[in-house]
Amino acid sequence: MVGIVLISHSRALAEGAAELARAMGVGKAVVEPAGGDPDGGLGTSLDRVERAVATANDGDGVLLLADIGSSVLTAKTFIEDAEDRDPTDAVEAVLADAPLVEGAVAAASMAATGADLTTVQAAAESARDLRKLGPA
Repeated sequence: MVGIVLISHSRALAEGAAELARAMGVGKAVVEPAGGDPDGGLGTSLDRVERAVATANDGDGVLLLADIGSSVLTAKTFIEDAEDRDPTDAVEAVLADAPLVEGAVAAASMAATGADLTTVQAAAESARDLRKLGPA
């Protein structure tokens, strides 16, 4: 099953969004939070992302969702660094261009069906178009 990692500046936000996404994924989806800096404050941590990806990865790939700024840069760094990793530690990881919470819920719902990484990414990215209000 495709794993999902939520990268946020806030540990609480990443954990809360992961909890919601898991619930919407009917408990089947593997959604791991990677929020906060190494000291537990606001910020991002490549080490946290690496640990979350290792936990989420079962061989079918991992979808990364990030909130803002350096979270996106941390996700991109993780993906770029994959080229330098030992092939036995390789993981297919992609960054979704999607809102964190809505994208996580859509991705978890799709991952729970056993969909492949491309399909899970597309589900997350489709959440960009979800409107909260109808036409005026």
